[in-house]
Order: sequence, then C-alpha cells, then structure tokens
Amino acid sequence: MIIKGKQFAYQVNGDLYHCAMDITQKYIGGKWKSVVLWYLKNSAQRFSELKRRIPDITEKMLSIQLKALEEDGLIKRDVFGSKPPVRVEYSLTDFGKSLVPVLNAIAKWGRDLGDTTGEMVAIEEE
Repeated sequence: MIIKGKQFAYQVNGDLYHCAMDITQKYIGGKWKSVVLWYLKNSAQRFSELKRRIPDITEKMLSIQLKALEEDGLIKRDVFGSKPPVRVEYSLTDFGKSLVPVLNAIAKWGRDLGDTTGEMVAIEEE
C-alpha cells in the first residue's frame, strides 16, 4: 500500500501483505473457508454435519479446508474417544471467533443482495 507516497506492507508471522484486505483473504479467501467458518460460528460440528450443511463441497475439499483453517489457528479439532468409532468435532478458536462480526457483515450483504435482486426458493429433496 502507498501512504503519503511511500510503499508500506504488513508483516504478519513472517509473511508480507500488501494491504489489510490481503491479510483477511489469506484466512477466509477462496470459495469455502468463509462458508465453513459460518457453519461453525454458533456451535461445534462434526465432519458429516458440515458436509450435510454444505452439499456442494466435496469430502476431499472439506477435509482440505478444515486442515487449512486448523493450521491458520481459526478452528480446532477435538477428538473424543480413543477406540473406533471416535467422534471428531470442529469448532472456532478464540482467534476464529474474532471473525464472527466479519462473517455476519458478509452474510448480511449477501442476504440484502439476494432480497433485492433475487428470491428465496425451496429446494426439493431428491
């Protein structure tokens, strides 16, 4: 970014970002990260629950996104039990919870756009 004619960047955890939006996009950018975070904002979810709530994501992509969000410190993975079948739940960390106002604002913008330029329709189960 350029401030008063001088080039600046943010350095966060050893990485350089050209602007604040670049930092945000690192954490929630892409098609699925913000959607996964949205469904974790109110309660912990199991993998199968997330998959059911996000039907267009493949299991492989959901797994990749969960790992990336965990590596970034936004979610935690809790394993319950030591013998199969074990139960695994994903939930927001405190760092992840700091994104909830951002997620709410993004969702509101999308709802407003959907309400003014489209319509909500029921999806019939197959």
